[in-house]
Amino acid sequence: MRQLRLGIPKGSLEASTIALFGQAGWTISPHSRNYFPTINDPEIGCALVRSQEMAPYVASGVLDAGLTGLDWILETGADVVEIAELSYSKSSDQPARWVLIVSGDSPIRALEDLTGKRIATELVGFTRRYLAERGIEANVEFSWGATEAKVVEGLADAAVEITETGSTIRAHGLRIVCDLLHTTTRLITSRAALADPWKKAKIEQIALLTRAALAARNKVALKMNVPAARLDDVVRLLPSLHAPTVSHLYDRDWLALETVVDNARVRDLIPRLTAAGAQGILEYELKKIV
Repeated sequence: MRQLRLGIPKGSLEASTIALFGQAGWTISPHSRNYFPTINDPEIGCALVRSQEMAPYVASGVLDAGLTGLDWILETGADVVEIAELSYSKSSDQPARWVLIVSGDSPIRALEDLTGKRIATELVGFTRRYLAERGIEANVEFSWGATEAKVVEGLADAAVEITETGSTIRAHGLRIVCDLLHTTTRLITSRAALADPWKKAKIEQIALLTRAALAARNKVALKMNVPAARLDDVVRLLPSLHAPTVSHLYDRDWLALETVVDNARVRDLIPRLTAAGAQGILEYELKKIV
């Protein structure tokens, strides 16, 4: 049987990626003793790979496809094809940000103030190109970790670091000057894999179902019974992807209504629906929206 070689990002994205695949229908089970998780699909073979190395492995054909951030695609410059943008990160569905940070009392207020300064970052190649495109000459040095601490301890004038909320940066007494890049996870493949009809179909299946799983997050379905005479009043309250599904009950004076809404709206919506005449309201989570 043929297998698609799929790279799962090891590290901060690992748990959220496995959770996403679980929602999409694939159970991935890591092993403590090796880097090859099992998956409940004989057509896929998984390997745990650091996000920083994913694009080169895919481009070279070691892997057929993989998931990594836009940041590491840009950093490595690997020749890969982006199949799908999957907007999730280690702790949310929001893009992570690479930001320029300085100490709270630093005189650096804008990118132009970096001229001649020392900058620490893991994203060396991207940062150098970003500054060069803007005519800024600075000393960009690779950081092996604890990048924020280098600014705190005065080992660097500034740093380019990744964050989601900025709370850790502020907790260290640092200040964000500006955003350089917003990054989301991408499903990538090689041109050679796309030229293989079987691999292409399998990759497209993964893209379809993972996107469907993400689309279902923060959404819920509502079902309810509505008096036929109050239908218009209830429908006016209901947002939906297209229009609510309405069907007759055995009692022709009543209708069954079903729709999909944002989870955040349910708390305020249900009392309004009840006041409009809806009864027997059911709320349930969704796995996928295609």
